[in-house]
Amino acid sequence: MLRRVLFRSIVRLSVTLAVTTVLTDLQAAERPNFIFFLVDDMGWADVGCNGSTFHETPHIDRLAQSGMRFTNGYAACPVCSPTRASIVTGRHPVRVNITDWIPGMSADRAYNPRFQQIEDRDNLALEEVTIAEVLKDNGYDTFFAGKWHLGSEGHLPTDQGFDFNIGGHHRGSPPGGYYAPFRNPYLPDAEPGEYLTERLTKESLRFLDERGDDPFLLYLSYYNIHTPIQAYKKRVAHYEDKREDLPEEDREPHRERRGLSRMRQDNPALASMVAAVDDSVGAILSRLQERGLDDNTVVIFFSDNGGLCTVRTEGPGCNLPLRSGKGWLYEGGIREPMIIRAPGVAKAGSTCDVPVCSTDFFPTMLELASLPLMPQRHADGQSLVPLLTQQSTDHGPLFWHYPHYHGSTWTPGAAIRDGDWKLIELYEFGETELYNLKSDVGEANNLAAAEPARVQALQQQLQDWQQSMNAKMPVADPDYNPDAPFLPPARERKPKKR
Repeated sequence: MLRRVLFRSIVRLSVTLAVTTVLTDLQAAERPNFIFFLVDDMGWADVGCNGSTFHETPHIDRLAQSGMRFTNGYAACPVCSPTRASIVTGRHPVRVNITDWIPGMSADRAYNPRFQQIEDRDNLALEEVTIAEVLKDNGYDTFFAGKWHLGSEGHLPTDQGFDFNIGGHHRGSPPGGYYAPFRNPYLPDAEPGEYLTERLTKESLRFLDERGDDPFLLYLSYYNIHTPIQAYKKRVAHYEDKREDLPEEDREPHRERRGLSRMRQDNPALASMVAAVDDSVGAILSRLQERGLDDNTVVIFFSDNGGLCTVRTEGPGCNLPLRSGKGWLYEGGIREPMIIRAPGVAKAGSTCDVPVCSTDFFPTMLELASLPLMPQRHADGQSLVPLLTQQSTDHGPLFWHYPHYHGSTWTPGAAIRDGDWKLIELYEFGETELYNLKSDVGEANNLAAAEPARVQALQQQLQDWQQSMNAKMPVADPDYNPDAPFLPPARERKPKKR
């Protein structure tokens, strides 16, 4: 009798284990793949689906038509490394202590800085849990190609959950430029004169062709369109012709405090670099379709910060109708082109106007993969699935804290957006600005003087958030000279040698 009971128990346990294994295998097979396209320094207005007429992005535009386009998608910081950290961790740059690009610009390089240098991390701590680690632990193959900029040896993509790393290291711009030899220790040269974006695309296609049956995360992080601005030779002639057809009016740059902002998209070299990204997106989406993967692959398109528009002598790009660009907390520096195609979840051709942030990708990917959310990990992110399914129109306030000096002439500051209202604190000048983005997306009409109660409420919200996050606040520099001229003195030009 005992033997019979024991035998039945063993059989029941074996059947249970077998059924569980089958269910686990089925769940794994049904889990979506993920492709994450992350572009460097691409502005909100750099793509056709957001209104660009000089740049041409037919593949990105078709991606938007097949998914949901977010009109108010924000980077967590106006520069690269902090936003990149926020994407892979779901945590605000302040929380991971990466608040500037790595290694950042020393405050002593700024003109008459009012504040001392604020130190932050030069890598993403290994204690942080990345989306790649979570997906890998749940049976995903994880592939990374391109710009990493979150640390060197010991803190590379392969130390943070990625099975493969093609070209990712500590540098924020391509060390050898965009044409081989690349001088990249994680990207061996292949063909002389090869274009970097084409090479990263080839490696990504090879991964798609050679992968097994497991679901995957393909994270293609372009170096384009970061400086140095080097034309994509295959496409630049077309944009040089377009430039010749543009009228000459409205070419004067706009003064943005200590910098100058470009006021028109008319840069053929930059446009050709955008085209290289678009070609790459098209190639990878085509391969998905060829391999029958497009119906079960979530595709995300995003940029790490706004386009480089404002510098001392005028930037290469233009973000109009948004104000300023990379490095600044105006909309041009933080609002990004953002698309999510989630087959069976997001309606094709839909748009979402709710303000969302780069910290939200981590929990969104978890929910789309039917994995449990991890609020203790992605502490500052919210799943966007309710927005993708149009079941919600709510998100909550967004916060930015950028207490550093930047080569775009930005000086320390912070910002909050709550609903249609956005407040910016400019610590260097002791000024506060308030804008209603619904009626003034270009942030031309400062309403701070007309709305003192609203200013006070938003300031308190921002300060409460900074205190809760233990944000590092600017500390006065004892060498600051309040009587110095507002702008640095013009450099004396040396005569050219003949």
